[in-house]
Amino acid sequence: MKVRYLHTMVRVKDLERSMAFYELLGLKETRRIDNEKGRFTLVFMAPEGQEDCPVELTYNWDGDDALPSDSRHFGHLAYRVENIYEMCQKLMDAGVTINRPPRDGHMAFVRSPDNISIELLQEGTLEPAEPWASMENTGHW
Repeated sequence: MKVRYLHTMVRVKDLERSMAFYELLGLKETRRIDNEKGRFTLVFMAPEGQEDCPVELTYNWDGDDALPSDSRHFGHLAYRVENIYEMCQKLMDAGVTINRPPRDGHMAFVRSPDNISIELLQEGTLEPAEPWASMENTGHW
């Protein structure tokens, strides 16, 4: 029996803010469903050339008070990046907190506006470099 990965769904409180965050990571909107009867919007976003591996942002039009304040029960999304230092700097410049800096030149963690943990993994190997090598963790990841 074959199994095929379809997508990962995360609930979001502010669709535009969440989309802007995932766009910083290099994801683009690939599909959108507005369901007036159910009063929700689904936005699928994926890296270019990987449209078959999207994250689904689920936005409930009437709010989502049940959305947990700490989404660690979800686990995390992981993305491989060409240069983890450049990606982390881009995110910091946009106001994103680097919760686990890439001290080893290999792995970092950040959080989306909806508190989803995002793991960034370096493609290949980079030598540890400052300011990342001596940067402390912020919050939890």
